[in-house]
Amino acid sequence: MTEWLLTQIATWGTPLFFITNFLSCIAFPIPASLLMLACGAFAASGDIQFSVSFAACLTGAILGDQAGYMIGRHGVTHLQRSVAKKENRRKLYARAAEFTARRGAVGIFLTRWLFSPLGPYANFAAGAMDMNRRRFTIWSAMGEVVWVSLYTSLGYVFGDQITTIAEVASNISGLLAASLLALLAGGLLLHLIRDIET
Repeated sequence: MTEWLLTQIATWGTPLFFITNFLSCIAFPIPASLLMLACGAFAASGDIQFSVSFAACLTGAILGDQAGYMIGRHGVTHLQRSVAKKENRRKLYARAAEFTARRGAVGIFLTRWLFSPLGPYANFAAGAMDMNRRRFTIWSAMGEVVWVSLYTSLGYVFGDQITTIAEVASNISGLLAASLLALLAGGLLLHLIRDIET
């Protein structure tokens, strides 16, 4: 599917970036991050206009988040039944719901780019738990700006090494998550040491 989608960029261009990002935000298994890398690479070679394609990627992601939120808000019973059919989706939804409940709007921001596999399910969870729509929209949009900027910029700068970058980028979220956990653990340890000393 990935190779086929990449070949469609020449045919569909900007609308393809919009559609793939939209669908990925409502849990369709589409390699949106890879397509955004390709978007940057095609823009760097002059085949497409970067600003228009970037806007398509960002708009698709933001509207996909809104669709996911509305699915969770108005179709929670059907959603839970659908998610329950596959174990991996059930686990992702449970993790996203717990993370969103604990972190709130900041959790929505982080699931756009740092913990991106949880993103679509966090959209559903936010709607199902009736998170304030305005807060959800602001924090999801900020997170999508980070996500889209990160991947399209990587594609633009390293377009001639797109395969290597795709492999590295697939590990970025894991690396960032590990770094964040290390920082949090270090801060907690430092706080405990100060408490013991006083």
